Amino acid sequence: MQMSRLGEILVANNLITREHLAKSLEEQKESAGQLKLGTILIKNGYISEQDLTSFLSKQYGVPSINLSELEVEPAVIKIIPADVAQKYQIIPVNRAGSTLIVAMSDPSNIFAVDDIKFMTGYNVEVVVASEAAIKAAIDKFYDQSASLADVMSDLEMEDFEVVGDDEDVDVSSLERATEDAPVVKLVNLILTDAIKKKASDIHIEPYERSFRVRYRIDGVLYEVMKPPLKLKNAITSRIKIMAELDIAERRLPQDGRIKIKLGGGKDMDYRVSVLPTLFGEKIVMRLLDKSNLQLDMTKLGYEPDALERFQHEIHKPFGMCLVTGPTGSGKTVSLYSALSELNKTTENISTAEDPVEFNFAGINQVQMHEDIGLNFAAALRSFLRQDPDIIMIGEIRDFETAEIGVKAALTGHLVLSTLHTNDAPSTINRLLNMGIEPFLVASAVNLITAQRLARRVCGECKVVEDIPVKALIAAGVSPEEAESYVCYKGAGCPVCNGTGYKGRVGFYQVMPMLEPIRELILNGANTAEIKRESMRLGIKTMRQSGLTKLKEGVTSLEEVLRVTVSDD
Repeated sequence: MQMSRLGEILVANNLITREHLAKSLEEQKESAGQLKLGTILIKNGYISEQDLTSFLSKQYGVPSINLSELEVEPAVIKIIPADVAQKYQIIPVNRAGSTLIVAMSDPSNIFAVDDIKFMTGYNVEVVVASEAAIKAAIDKFYDQSASLADVMSDLEMEDFEVVGDDEDVDVSSLERATEDAPVVKLVNLILTDAIKKKASDIHIEPYERSFRVRYRIDGVLYEVMKPPLKLKNAITSRIKIMAELDIAERRLPQDGRIKIKLGGGKDMDYRVSVLPTLFGEKIVMRLLDKSNLQLDMTKLGYEPDALERFQHEIHKPFGMCLVTGPTGSGKTVSLYSALSELNKTTENISTAEDPVEFNFAGINQVQMHEDIGLNFAAALRSFLRQDPDIIMIGEIRDFETAEIGVKAALTGHLVLSTLHTNDAPSTINRLLNMGIEPFLVASAVNLITAQRLARRVCGECKVVEDIPVKALIAAGVSPEEAESYVCYKGAGCPVCNGTGYKGRVGFYQVMPMLEPIRELILNGANTAEIKRESMRLGIKTMRQSGLTKLKEGVTSLEEVLRVTVSDD
């Protein structure tokens, strides 16, 4: 089936609108044909994966199949080579006598069916599955990288000579150790396996008698492997070479970047941080995948009233909008989403970032270099001589940066930035502690958003969770509402790796600088007083935002209690 033909049939059956089809075809054109139409329609939320699969099943009179719950025998997988499976996006699922059953996303592709018949000698019977499910199955069953068990067995069999922890480092020996095939395989496996498991960070940690690798998946760390301790220096040096760092320097922290190319022209960046610890260098790698960057503000998890407040304030011509929260709470995505909405040819937008995580057309992004004196304050001063409309500061860390940012906000510029604080009201005191005068804070700041990321309950294994009413009331639900709450948890399934959670959602506290709050700041009120007043004005706290997501069945009570604190 031609992709445009599929789109026309979906429009004719009222499953998508003509506008959705036009937008998706344009996006497909921009990807140079790398993305299939069905994938784009599902990604943009125009049609669900299940609805598309059911439609194709009815349209062609073939059964549909859920590949995520299917285990295929290795002997069946071997019938079709990996390159053929990739080429036609098919997966063999079973064989019965002289018949081979294959899953396809496009049952009308007779060329693929004929090719497989000719190549295998089997009669081919087709079942339909979604493109995403087939891609995941190909990744699972045709693992191109060596398996962990294979690599680890190779490592045990090899005889390595690894440089010791003394001060004199033999760089040539260290470089030779990093080129050993099992070490290269293991590092490649760590990098690619993290992508498959949708990890956000990789932690490689040396201890006195052990060496471990952990992935942060949906905000929680999981141990995935324990390589032999004797490979500590070889693995560390391999990663440092890939990140173009100095392998001879093991006493100072270093930062670098690794960029790898994946199939389909996709790039993946790893932001590498090396920290000397008592028993060796700890490496943390942040995965930056631009293709998965969600910049649609309506899909980040904002409640409708909070989203309306946020959008209203960022469209003002001047003032300061601050996004706060700890590292890894999604602040950068919120700022990028705001910038994406504001990015027009009529606006001059400049950003100062450390590091620049994603590149955007039409936005002037500047990478900070502290070692040569290019810090946030220096970049801001330069921006103000560049006729700016909108300025984004990666983070306000000191008085000098805060002062220039506030002055810019007061002189006709819109300033967006982040701060590391616990909630929106405590951001006021953080600015005051930096040395900014209360009247400047009250005048310059338009809005403060605090946020946290919590795990979503897995949609595939979602079940009702019986939670006592008392527990809900203790968490902050009103006694009148507690009886009506239906809570959910994940039972654990192959899709979520048995965790019960898949993906994340934001909890948001969006506090515009309303007049009563400005008055409190000018009168020297503390954080607790500002918080009470904001709640009286109807501004939801992060705990209340989390309880809303709990009521909607998006997350679990366990997650609400894990990432937020009580409002008492």
